[in-house]
Amino acid sequence: MTLLLSRRRPSDDQPLDPQDQQQDSGRTWRIVAIVAGIVGVLLAVAVPLLPVQQEQASFSWPQGGRATSVTSPLVSYSPVSVDAAIPCVAAAGLTARGGYLLATVPPASGQAWHYGLNVLVSSTEAGSRLQVVLRDKTLIDTAVADLAHDCRVVVASTGARTAVEISGSEPVVIEGDFRPQVVGIFTDLAGEVPAGMRTDVEIDSRFTTSPTVLKLIAIIGVLIAAALALFALHRLDCLDGRGNRRVLPHRWWRPRWVDGVVVGTLVLWYLIGAGTADDGYILGMARTAGHAGYLANYFAYFGVPETPIGIPYDLVIGWLAQISTASIVVRLPELIFGIVCWFLISREVVPRLGIAARNEKAAIWAGGLALLAFWLPYNNGLRPEPAVALGVLLTWVSMERALATRRLAPAAMALIPAALAVVTNPAGVICFAALLAGARPLVQIIVERARRVGYLALLAPAVAVGVSILAIVFIGQPISEVTAMSDAHSVVGPNMPWYDETFVYQSLFQVGPDGSMARRFAMLLLFLTLAVSVLALLRHGGRIPGLAAGPTRRILGTTIATIPLMALSPTKFTHHFGVFAGLAGAVAVVAAVAAGPRVVRSPRNRALFAAVVTAVLALAFTSSNSWWYVAAYGIPWWDKPISVKGISAGTALLVVAIFLLAYAGWLHIREPFRSAEHRSHRRIPVLTIAVGLVVAFEVASFIKAGIDQYPAYSLAKSNFSALGGQTCALANEVLVEPDPDAGMLQPLSGDRATALGAEVDGFTPNGVNTNDLVPDASDAAAASVGQSLGSAGTTTESGSTADSGLGGSSPHGINGSTIALPFGLDPAATPVLGSYGSPGVTKTLVSGWYRLPAPDSSASRGQILAIAAAGRIATTDLDGLPVTGQNVQVEYGSTNGAEVQPLGRITPDDVSVLQPSWRNLRVPLQQLPPPADVVRITATVDSSDAEQWVAVTPPRVPELRTLDELVGHTRPVLMDWLVGLQFPCQQPMRHRYGVAEIPEYRILPEFSAAIMTSNWQSHASGGPLGYTELVTRTEVLPSYLKDDWKRNWGEIHRLVPFDPTATPAVIDTVTVERSARWTPGPLNFGIR
Repeated sequence: MTLLLSRRRPSDDQPLDPQDQQQDSGRTWRIVAIVAGIVGVLLAVAVPLLPVQQEQASFSWPQGGRATSVTSPLVSYSPVSVDAAIPCVAAAGLTARGGYLLATVPPASGQAWHYGLNVLVSSTEAGSRLQVVLRDKTLIDTAVADLAHDCRVVVASTGARTAVEISGSEPVVIEGDFRPQVVGIFTDLAGEVPAGMRTDVEIDSRFTTSPTVLKLIAIIGVLIAAALALFALHRLDCLDGRGNRRVLPHRWWRPRWVDGVVVGTLVLWYLIGAGTADDGYILGMARTAGHAGYLANYFAYFGVPETPIGIPYDLVIGWLAQISTASIVVRLPELIFGIVCWFLISREVVPRLGIAARNEKAAIWAGGLALLAFWLPYNNGLRPEPAVALGVLLTWVSMERALATRRLAPAAMALIPAALAVVTNPAGVICFAALLAGARPLVQIIVERARRVGYLALLAPAVAVGVSILAIVFIGQPISEVTAMSDAHSVVGPNMPWYDETFVYQSLFQVGPDGSMARRFAMLLLFLTLAVSVLALLRHGGRIPGLAAGPTRRILGTTIATIPLMALSPTKFTHHFGVFAGLAGAVAVVAAVAAGPRVVRSPRNRALFAAVVTAVLALAFTSSNSWWYVAAYGIPWWDKPISVKGISAGTALLVVAIFLLAYAGWLHIREPFRSAEHRSHRRIPVLTIAVGLVVAFEVASFIKAGIDQYPAYSLAKSNFSALGGQTCALANEVLVEPDPDAGMLQPLSGDRATALGAEVDGFTPNGVNTNDLVPDASDAAAASVGQSLGSAGTTTESGSTADSGLGGSSPHGINGSTIALPFGLDPAATPVLGSYGSPGVTKTLVSGWYRLPAPDSSASRGQILAIAAAGRIATTDLDGLPVTGQNVQVEYGSTNGAEVQPLGRITPDDVSVLQPSWRNLRVPLQQLPPPADVVRITATVDSSDAEQWVAVTPPRVPELRTLDELVGHTRPVLMDWLVGLQFPCQQPMRHRYGVAEIPEYRILPEFSAAIMTSNWQSHASGGPLGYTELVTRTEVLPSYLKDDWKRNWGEIHRLVPFDPTATPAVIDTVTVERSARWTPGPLNFGIR
């Protein structure tokens, strides 16, 4: 028996049967896939539900034992709670003059009663009265004389109720959320604090959270389990006995001419081309996230986080900004994404589509150029659409690899870019289209493989990989923050339903940056290529000759499905169309084959296709060559439809399209009479040529702009300067006049009060129409942004009206004027004369002569001559076209003893878009001849129309500093969201524990854009203006764009505290472990 058994047992050195080895390995990896997959899923789902560490912030007042004001602008506007106790004896110190015992908003702001809590003593004829006023509601109003000596006023306000009482009397209770806005505690008391006086403010710092140890362990577990499950799925795939395919085949590294053109254009555009409108928005969020401890929506929505949207993408930008805030650094991911998209199209999509796609050069070129047609106008900035465009392409490619190899690991990996795209931007939902397109053949593979290893081993790893993204987006945030984010967006808006998707297409067909020629053409190209491809597919029985049926249908199905999926995005802006970039390149390849000689052999059909392509060009070229903000500098046709010598390019192209249509009709009629040997075999790749021409036009526009603008600012100059180490961009080009009075010229004879009006007829010290100081373009600019503001509403104010001389009056000036002067000009030293209100048709002014500064050692007298002026003044715009108005000129001359010899006159440059508001006329001093050493102002109003008036002040030669020199790199600055990328060296005001810094300056974009940014950042939107405007007043500083003097670049405001004695409050924090569902209550949206 023993011998028999030993004879049947294999020897120790005999190898196991390979099939047995494979079965044992399969069992092992099956168990690993199941266990790791389930663990990964459970841990990933648990991560958002695990507790976090929250930094609970609060402050108490008085601080330091003395009654001094403190500032604490709350990002959420209202605190969690306010509790105040004020002894009645404190009112005794204010009975004589009245004043505030306590106010949560500075009374000097004029908004203290509207938004804040106020405890004050008011002086009346009947005697002093103690009042408690909360958000325009007077809760207590009693005579100070009737108060008991030992009484106290007690205020307790929470999100549920507010109660106010004077000890010994019935409390006044208001049910509901009437919490005040808090930007600090301000008082008129001085000296020692009365005993028992105290205010406690619990700050809403719910978003300042970090992971607990348990949560960190779970996150690490998720990543390990998902990686292990994916590897186990790969090992199960290997049971098919076939070798592994290279991740990047050899063809990836074989260069072609088209690669050089596409990649070269992307790199060139990266250096000279336009970004997007939201670059400053995203950079502002990213730059302040590290200090805040979370990624806040910095410019609106009460500072709520965007969880789960934007976390990995925006944080990458924040990490790059720590290396350098220069545009060429923080935008680097977009360049990489664009290049990778092209390599995926040319190395993965094209080979997968079939032999015709691989062999027809026109098709490959069409794909590359179509990618560029989208990338250039949509994806060169910091917006997340490039990441989504890459994500959907990676998802499709991974799915195709799964179907081609009949393996499931590539399909599971497709969930990674899809999940990342979804949390990067809501438009990332389009990645599900790529997953669904390959779902049917993938299910067949799963069913087949499940017979061997079971469904759980195949599906658990894929689910684990897909949900592992939760560990990233909720790394430091609990699930409760999603509710706060959703509520804020719903209340403030825009939060548009799916059926309003038509708005985005309406914007696409408006003249302006959102509907520019480049953006419009890209989308029309997508629709054209889709239509051609689908028609060819249907006409040829579901298979385009030369193309693989399955991949072609799936790329077309994916692209078609993405269009309705985009309707799920809650915002409707054309910049979302950038997500189509990669798919558009792939579809263009299919369309080029479908319209190429392999498929379309009829000359008639080729002519019809050419007519349609030309019609698309015609429709695109009816728009302007518009780009956002500084990208438009020097661009031809930046503000008008493209035309040449009055002939519209769109109309000319439409005529060509009609001609081609007629030619197709002629070919149709002639076709039966032509013999085969006489038929032309010449083929013109119309689609490729058309797309190439548009791309070339866009690139040429920016090359021209860079050349024409030099040495003035342009994107090209800025980015090439950054390569040389000068990274401060527009801050080095904007010249600021910190003290306008310092540059005032001295009259040659007489005094300042009389020199301006040496010879006048119809000009008076009060001849300014204070009701006509808003730019004429205000209403149109406000209307153009109304749709984008949701429930916030619109205003025609750009934020510059507070100190620009808009209405109002001032004490009698040096020449008796009571008109409020702009730009901080001192009325005691600056006369003003205007023609408004004077009878008659003709009014004239000739000032006395003013002496120019003597040349310095470099023979320079300064850079410009400036005149603060208002009214409608004749000038020329940026394109040299005349702007109608009244005549204002600068006459220059030379002195010879006591005599002045006039040498000539010059019309000063004017920022015409700001008419009739106060602005600075300017004359570059280099335009004056060297002998000129004196100047004077001449003005003529030749109209009885009340709107045709002019007002001027004396000339100045400003003492200018660059914005970068003035503001520096450490002072907190409120940079409107449109300008952030152009001022990368300036420090954005930060926030921490729910409390914001008080900025010293604000930088705004040009006038019409400032209306948009001011509305978005307003109090109604829950933005930073909602608290900065309550603690500071605005001084508009005169500023100019160097060597581009007519340009309305924007504005810089100096922000002066209403209470300069107030100091930042000392914030107390305590770390508390919070449940993932914990919330201190709803945000106070009613304060809006």
